[in-house]
Amino acid sequence: MSTVAGETVQACPECGTEIRLDGRFTMWCAACDWNVDPARPEETPGRLARARRAQARRHGERLLAELGAGGTLRARRDSSSLLAFAVALAVHGLTVALAVGGIWFLVRGWGGWGMVPGAFLLALGWSLRPRLPRLPKDTPVLRRADAPELFALVDEVAVVAGTRGVDAIAVDADFNASVMSYGLRGRRLLALGLPLWEILTPQQRIALLGHELGHYSNGDTRHTLVVATADRSLTTWHYFFQPIDDPEELEVFVNLLYFVPRWLVLGVLTLLDRLTLRASQRAEYLADRMAARAGSTRAALELTDCMLIADSAAVALQREVSSAALTGTSGTRKADARADGLWERLAADMASVPEHERERQRRAGALRGHSVDATHPPTHLRHACLLIATPTPPAVVADDDRDHRIAEELADARAKVARQILRDGF
Repeated sequence: MSTVAGETVQACPECGTEIRLDGRFTMWCAACDWNVDPARPEETPGRLARARRAQARRHGERLLAELGAGGTLRARRDSSSLLAFAVALAVHGLTVALAVGGIWFLVRGWGGWGMVPGAFLLALGWSLRPRLPRLPKDTPVLRRADAPELFALVDEVAVVAGTRGVDAIAVDADFNASVMSYGLRGRRLLALGLPLWEILTPQQRIALLGHELGHYSNGDTRHTLVVATADRSLTTWHYFFQPIDDPEELEVFVNLLYFVPRWLVLGVLTLLDRLTLRASQRAEYLADRMAARAGSTRAALELTDCMLIADSAAVALQREVSSAALTGTSGTRKADARADGLWERLAADMASVPEHERERQRRAGALRGHSVDATHPPTHLRHACLLIATPTPPAVVADDDRDHRIAEELADARAKVARQILRDGF
């Protein structure tokens, strides 16, 4: 092995091919994939999460195979979606039954022992109640008056997606972006994770907006109000019935008491997952197609590649946190100064990742079945789905002046989130 001007040169121990790579990154062989994935990821914790990830991969592969055989992607409600809706209604029906039963016992047994089962049933009904999402309280939330240029860009992309824009934009510290409906009136919230937003090019950001807004027009059953609230209620119950670790004598009895309801809830959750997963996978592929339509196929492909370097971004941000702690800048003016350049340093770090490292991460991601979360198709399948489709030019083209104005509108939020990361870690 030798090193010349930052480049490491060695022969592959498997096939003998000469390897010339940037010494900052993992040495691997593109010819035979030697050392392509040296760090094995930890197993996904939780039986439910592992099952979801395995199912996501199977459905993602089947949908991609159908596309490769000449099939088409289109939003539709199938029999599984209708059954999922029925299961969700049954969950909500149980909530109503518990509440009605609790009220009945309270009225009939007022002042006596009947109040005990009444209060118990009402407590169960309250814990299972549908929970509507609310606006986050611990992150900056922008309204139209706060960021007119950003909202105008979102509106322009929404027209391409065949939907309307959003009512609020939350800016947080996640390496992700998402949309959801909140409140009784179903207002729309777009959550933008600055660690992701800041490393994207302007055209990739348009593709990101196209992907997220595409979820409102692609028939994703899992994101409908009835199914989403039922899933949230069941997840809460599953959490309540988790066994107590290192139980004492009485707690052993409680664990035994929880056994049957825990598995019943897990069974219904798994059923709901199975019924909605195919539609959810299709929705992700459709959202990627919308990303390509809004920002171009090239930008959408680059966006999927960016999701593979999430770990590299996390390492870069954690390095910033450690450096701030070592220099004693926490809580001082120096901390604010350091926060001011955080996003520029992160973007520069990620831009310096060479193509050979990005290719390694693509191959490692395919081996691992990397996905954004347990409900998304594996990233390499999303990449392949975009390649199958006819390449499209951007419907919305980035504009330097608009990008500058959007950056100014996000300045306060960028500073707040940067300080939060340096203070609390990433």
